[in-house]
Amino acid sequence: MVLSAALLLLWLPASDAPKRAMPDSAASAPTVEAKISSSSRTELPDAPEPKAEPASELATPAASAFPVGPVKPVIERPAPSPRQEKLWYTFMAVSHGAAAFDAWSTRRAISGNYGTESDPFMRPFAHSNAIYAATQVSPAIMDFLGHRMLTSTHPMLRRFWWVPQVAGAGFSFGSGMHNYSLVQ
Repeated sequence: MVLSAALLLLWLPASDAPKRAMPDSAASAPTVEAKISSSSRTELPDAPEPKAEPASELATPAASAFPVGPVKPVIERPAPSPRQEKLWYTFMAVSHGAAAFDAWSTRRAISGNYGTESDPFMRPFAHSNAIYAATQVSPAIMDFLGHRMLTSTHPMLRRFWWVPQVAGAGFSFGSGMHNYSLVQ
């Protein structure tokens, strides 16, 4: 802390005018250069003078520090209505429920030796309880896709935002019913 205070004091000016070195006794008379430099100091202004016409020099885009170009506008996504949000959450619950029903019926059909898992991605999970978590991936992706379509700037996508969720729930429910019919 003492060192930083000392450095701060070294950078501060000691007085308004800089101190001159004392001339030798032999050269005590001021020289011509000293007279010129002292007379020119009194003529210099303390601050720069303002321009007479500041409007005469206009800044051009080429002279600016940063290139001026078109700015990309902010795209605001349309907000879904409260009815659409309720429907989206309802479809989300139905699709995840249908996926759980599909997992339950698949597990029941496989454990009773009524069939095998034909989906190669689900086959590693078919003989364990991990099938319940694995079947929830597809509805989660469909929920994300449906919400992106719901808030899309494209009107056709906004109109059919419900299709991914309903299609996923339909396929899961259909697979679950097929597996259930095998066991019955």
